[in-house]
Amino acid sequence: MSRRSLLRAFGATAAGAALAGCGVPAAYVQPGDRAGRDTSASDRSLHFSNWPLYIDTDDKDTSKRPTLDAFGRRSGISVTYTEEINDNDEFFGKISPALMNHQETGRDLIVISDWMAARFVRLGWVQEMDRAEQPNVTKYLDPQLRSPAFDRGRMHSVPWQSGITGIAYNRKKLGREIKHTSDLWADDLRGKVTLLSGLDESFALLMQGNGVDVTRWERDDFYQVCDQVEKLVRKRHIRRFTGNDYIKDLSTGDVLACQAYSGDVIQLQADNPEIEFVVPEEGAELWAESLMIPNLAHHKRNAEKLIDYYYEPEVAAELATWVNYVCPVPAAREVLASSKDEETAALAEDPLIFPDGAIRRRLAIARDITSEERTEFAKKWNSVVGL
Repeated sequence: MSRRSLLRAFGATAAGAALAGCGVPAAYVQPGDRAGRDTSASDRSLHFSNWPLYIDTDDKDTSKRPTLDAFGRRSGISVTYTEEINDNDEFFGKISPALMNHQETGRDLIVISDWMAARFVRLGWVQEMDRAEQPNVTKYLDPQLRSPAFDRGRMHSVPWQSGITGIAYNRKKLGREIKHTSDLWADDLRGKVTLLSGLDESFALLMQGNGVDVTRWERDDFYQVCDQVEKLVRKRHIRRFTGNDYIKDLSTGDVLACQAYSGDVIQLQADNPEIEFVVPEEGAELWAESLMIPNLAHHKRNAEKLIDYYYEPEVAAELATWVNYVCPVPAAREVLASSKDEETAALAEDPLIFPDGAIRRRLAIARDITSEERTEFAKKWNSVVGL
């Protein structure tokens, strides 16, 4: 099951964009109307919605989630954990009617990708967190993730896990290294390359390959990428555009190089050590999927406690050993390094979980697509990829 969203069709994207735009004034919620009656003190519970396969499970009983169960025992807070988020747009459609009509969603904590989180922040659909109740977040949150353009200071969002969109390739079958995004366009890769189909997932890396600073990219930068990709499609250089199914293509050898997510490649490498992941010299996108507290949540204080619990380095380390994405708590690295289990200790040295300084200097968080841009850009991109 995918942990990253796909923009499956223009219809879903355009609908979300229209709602997020200025044309629906009723959708925006004023700051004074976001908080609900917090019953956390008397009702020791909360409802947490997440993506499938995005939390640690017990090896012998997958219904048990060790870190979450430990939080319940320690805090006395009972967590109803639901794996209901399969796609950002789909989940947006599920809870947006309640949020835009100032109604409860029945959820105290959700995890969505930052490009969608930006939409929630713009619409005023999530509450500001009380950092006085979250000392671990304040102390341990990765500095590189602290202040994205859509949520300066991260007061409305806290990364659950992070990751890198870069390039994966089979070095043995290709017979050479890939160091630059432009290396994907070499003649010997014709028909053996895939790109991600989702606009939000794909555009930043391609812009970075053109030398663009993706923290401040402009309209012309987007259309330059579209022109390049259209030419590559006409030449049949790009085999196809994918969701997470690039994993199968790379495993079978149907493709030799592709746009990929760092966490997926760690899992692929376990079966095939010839698969390599590259952060191109020109840079790659650093992204996060973040915890947010929806408006009118009844257990805001309980949710803040759960978020802060996962920022304890020991807890973050336990989660990282299972999820294998970039850990948003760098201090967890030392916890893993001190493990007596060799396999666990080795994870502390994996740059796809704890990027080193050389990699970090090439990572950037792309500015999000604004509500004014989204309909136009989605229509153009989806015409390029054939959605």
